[in-house]
Amino acid sequence: MKNVISFFMVPLFLLFSFQKGSRLNSSGEEISGAEARAEGKILYLFFKADKEVSGKERIILQEKKITEGRLKSNPAFDRSELEAGDYIVILSDSGGKEMMKQLVKNPLHPEMEVYEKEGISRKKIPLENTEFSVRSVYSEQIRMVKIEKVTESGTELLFTQKL
Repeated sequence: MKNVISFFMVPLFLLFSFQKGSRLNSSGEEISGAEARAEGKILYLFFKADKEVSGKERIILQEKKITEGRLKSNPAFDRSELEAGDYIVILSDSGGKEMMKQLVKNPLHPEMEVYEKEGISRKKIPLENTEFSVRSVYSEQIRMVKIEKVTESGTELLFTQKL
């Protein structure tokens, strides 16, 4: 039995390890060889958010890093999870076409677990400044980052910068 399993497993392993077929992107289109190699990179953006005396929020892009690797899963953007104070980070190309959208839960009011005599509870902690990061699959077409804040009446543009 052991020999039979080995007989079938070794050819399958060789078949899949040497196969150089085309890859498909998330929309089902074929990716070229150059883009497939670039797909093995991750873009990290590190931000700092401050609350000014006037109450207005200010965001600064501290650092941009591109590293080798792959994301196990792309963060999904779900409009049903939006709450006032959350940030929507949008990466777009030079023409303004959105390449990626990601939700960052309210970084200036994070929800923390608090251990008390009654048990564990969750409370929102107000902060004057904080740091947060976003990661995405790297693409050479990404040229701009935009951050919008979700408000009760819609969204407010907080930050725009070319990369």
